[in-house]
Amino acid sequence: MSFSGSYRQEDVRFLLRQLPMVGFVDVDEKEKLIQSGRRHYSQMLSPEAAPSARYLQVFDEACRANNGRMARDCLRLAALIAARVAGAPVVVSLARAGTPVGVVVTRLLRQVFKREAVHYSVSIIRDRGIDAAALRHILAQGHRAEDLVFVDGWTGKGVIAHELRTSIEAFNRTHGTALDGGLYVLADLAGVAACAASSEDYLIPSCILNATVSGLVSRTVMDEAMGPDDFHGCLFYAQFAPQDRSRDFADALTRLALEQTERLGKVRPADARAAGERSRAFLAQVRARYDIADLNLIKPGIGEATRVLLRRAPRLLLLRDPAAPEVAHLALLAEEKRVPVSIDPALPYHAVSLIRSASDA
Repeated sequence: MSFSGSYRQEDVRFLLRQLPMVGFVDVDEKEKLIQSGRRHYSQMLSPEAAPSARYLQVFDEACRANNGRMARDCLRLAALIAARVAGAPVVVSLARAGTPVGVVVTRLLRQVFKREAVHYSVSIIRDRGIDAAALRHILAQGHRAEDLVFVDGWTGKGVIAHELRTSIEAFNRTHGTALDGGLYVLADLAGVAACAASSEDYLIPSCILNATVSGLVSRTVMDEAMGPDDFHGCLFYAQFAPQDRSRDFADALTRLALEQTERLGKVRPADARAAGERSRAFLAQVRARYDIADLNLIKPGIGEATRVLLRRAPRLLLLRDPAAPEVAHLALLAEEKRVPVSIDPALPYHAVSLIRSASDA
């Protein structure tokens, strides 16, 4: 029922159903269907393309500049998990942005902190919750509820952190369990994570790519044929294998993290309060400035801004400094997709994407 994508089997078990094929919906049509309420985003996938040679070059440059920091934060997050989980940690990453982080953190828990950690990657969907069938499967393997830790890459506005907490509360009520619904991330921009290595907006290189840095797995979907005991679905993009960087990326991060173990010192989680205040103030300001009624149309931070340009219909890309190397990939995507760019040196984040309202299309 599970598989490892393009990762090694010991690195992760995706608790997802591989779908033979789905009916792709182009980005503009998908946006209209989502915003009109006629379909939920989890019911549709837009076509995903292999990254161009030019874009892979940008990814490689991002790795050279930022892998060291991401590796350090993976090491810090592993240390925080080791301090909080007394038993054998069960890393449950949120597919797919959380998957590369989960792979590296699990390796570090084993190699640095000598824990018998395991790693599952599961689906969580806004307004639909976490995959309950996947959680039941994990617990059926004999893992203790108190050893489960939910891991993602970053927070933007905190929507997924809220979704996780509320859906875990519902799962606990239904199943009589005591899972902790707190989220563990590398960068907590919204100040909503239970534990984070950082609260700063920096370029996490894995946010630049889609399937080719996440085990060749698509975004997760809830197809119409899914039953109550079925995992959420996905596509496996075997055709992108020549461009796949999933293993190489995880291997590079692991090497860099292991080189930093002697300098680790005592690790404290990032201060969520200041990040939360910054997030709330910014969201109120940008909603008023751009007359945005739906908060879901605002995507703050490099990671969220990148997702919009890769798979949504952008209205505007806001950049604090267009010459900053952290946003080179965003500038390239905006150029390729003809997305207008506005420069705002007062932005509290490197980048923010605004999604086009379907009524303006």
